[in-house]
Amino acid sequence: MRIRDIAITPVAFRDPPLLNASGVHEPWALRAVVEVTSDEGVTGLGETYGDLSHLERLRAAAALLKGVEVHAHHAQYAAVAASVGTHVVTDQHGLTGAGSNQKTVDAVFSPFEVACLDIRGKAAGLRVADLLGGPVRDAVPYSAYLFYKWAGHPGAVPDRFGEALDPEGIVAQARALVDAYGFGSIKLKGGVMPPDEEIDAVLALRDAFPGVPLRLDPNAAWTPATSIRVGEALAGVLEYLEDPAPEIDGMAEVAAAVPMPLATNMCVVTHEHLPPAIARKAIGVLLTDHHYWGGLLRSSQVAALCATFGIELSMHSNTHLGISLAAMTHLAAATPTIGHACDTHTPWQDGQDVVAPGALRFENGAVPLPDGPGLGVELDRDALARMHQQYLDCGVRRRDDTAYMRTFEPAFVPRRAHW
Repeated sequence: MRIRDIAITPVAFRDPPLLNASGVHEPWALRAVVEVTSDEGVTGLGETYGDLSHLERLRAAAALLKGVEVHAHHAQYAAVAASVGTHVVTDQHGLTGAGSNQKTVDAVFSPFEVACLDIRGKAAGLRVADLLGGPVRDAVPYSAYLFYKWAGHPGAVPDRFGEALDPEGIVAQARALVDAYGFGSIKLKGGVMPPDEEIDAVLALRDAFPGVPLRLDPNAAWTPATSIRVGEALAGVLEYLEDPAPEIDGMAEVAAAVPMPLATNMCVVTHEHLPPAIARKAIGVLLTDHHYWGGLLRSSQVAALCATFGIELSMHSNTHLGISLAAMTHLAAATPTIGHACDTHTPWQDGQDVVAPGALRFENGAVPLPDGPGLGVELDRDALARMHQQYLDCGVRRRDDTAYMRTFEPAFVPRRAHW
């Protein structure tokens, strides 16, 4: 089978005002849906970022991928690398670490690889997880992903999630997500409030949910000294502390002094970061993300490497739709060394999706592996058309949490080693 056609459709969907160290989520989130069709008429799906600079790179890659064998993973990667050249695409929000040429190639390649795996699975009557070595679990646990948030976007009607700006609001948010989805672990996005207030929020979660694994992620908003103080204050409370301080050197300093493992999706975000992080013992948990680690097969290779050096695995999440959730679930189901519940933003999308209902669902905080071949999901064409029109109408072309925050707080500065 060869790649005959590729369609790339940018979409936009509503996003709540979720706060982070870089600012606040805009009213519209962007994604791109990738459809790859083989010369035998089988179509596979991928999903990726929707920023305009990324879309330009996707379109350039698509032109070189046509005619390449669907099974030819390395040839596909070489075509994408040739299309990217020396370009480096960076995200404006800065929450997934530094940009590099390899990371750019990997991010552009990922949705095409996922779509080709979807085709291969459909053609063979196998699930993507089967193509990755076979599932080691039938359902993938995810965590409740908590955010400090405003009641609604300024000037708009408050959303159904409500305000969460203090420990009481965070606990109420956690209760709502756990009750609705059955999550068995909880993560708080920090770096928003002064560290002592975030310590109080985590302790309130511990009291409200005894025995439930807890995580805190301030997105490198603290200095190493503050990170160590917080780590000591939360000894015995956190499952892991995620990206408390910037860079591998800062994380290594903290890791040597705190009792819990440090996790990252910021200081180790591409292959070249692994040797220094391993040498410095900077991390104990890597949050993989196939969207910028080069797809599912390359993520599996990274997982094997981490196991060699005793680094545990979880999975990072950015704002996403159901194609990504399906791919994440297949990868996690087929990765034996993922020992922590994965992150997901799915609850915050509040039912908005481009996949047809029924294939993806949460049961006791986990997503069962879809039964169908390939990814096991199909496009909802009406939803895709509606979300594409929203993209055309909304005017947002690049996620920029900082610029949006500055429309309300002109003096706001992203919080990197801020406290």
